[in-house]
Amino acid sequence: MGRLIVIDGLDGSGKETQSERLLAALEKKKLPVKKVEFPTYGKSSALIEMYLGGAFGAHAGDVNAYAASTFFAVDRVASYLGDWKAFYEKGGTVLADRYTTSNAIHQLSKLPQEQWEEFLTWLSEFEFEKLALPRPDLVIFLDMPSEIADRLLAVRYAGDETKKDLHERDRAYQRRCREAARYCAERLAWRIISCVENGELLTREKIAAKVLAEVEKDIEC
Repeated sequence: MGRLIVIDGLDGSGKETQSERLLAALEKKKLPVKKVEFPTYGKSSALIEMYLGGAFGAHAGDVNAYAASTFFAVDRVASYLGDWKAFYEKGGTVLADRYTTSNAIHQLSKLPQEQWEEFLTWLSEFEFEKLALPRPDLVIFLDMPSEIADRLLAVRYAGDETKKDLHERDRAYQRRCREAARYCAERLAWRIISCVENGELLTREKIAAKVLAEVEKDIEC
């Protein structure tokens, strides 16, 4: 089997940018590497797009944590079976921009904290055992304060709130997601990379260097 590296974080935290930079760094080191990203918009993500577009309710909590998790999990199964399973099984390194980790972050936040452990146990059994998705070898969480992520999202959409999806529009939800993510990081041994120092956002280059350093601890490059 190969290796599976996951980069996750709140909306606006720079997951796509950092996964692309890590991909380029690993390719320079001549590693067999393939990047995947979730959701797979335009492919197997129809229910996700309906959910995030508000078809099932105007608020994230209108679809419960377990039901919403199935939308995202099925999308991952379709991607795995149809796109990267063979590469992974032949020993390739797969770099994922989001993964089952996003269900842990976003769906956990819908539940009262006393139910978090139960949900994580269910999620692990559902995605990794029942659906037979591979477990990550390394998860890197890009930790960014919600208020800074909000500013970056505003820049991304040029201040047009209508372009944000169901999750991105709800600031209180994003704050809960950060709490859930930090819980998951401690519980599941994720590596946390702080994107801020002394209240200032780090440059993309400095964050990328931190990400690569974490990867090099586990993978011989």
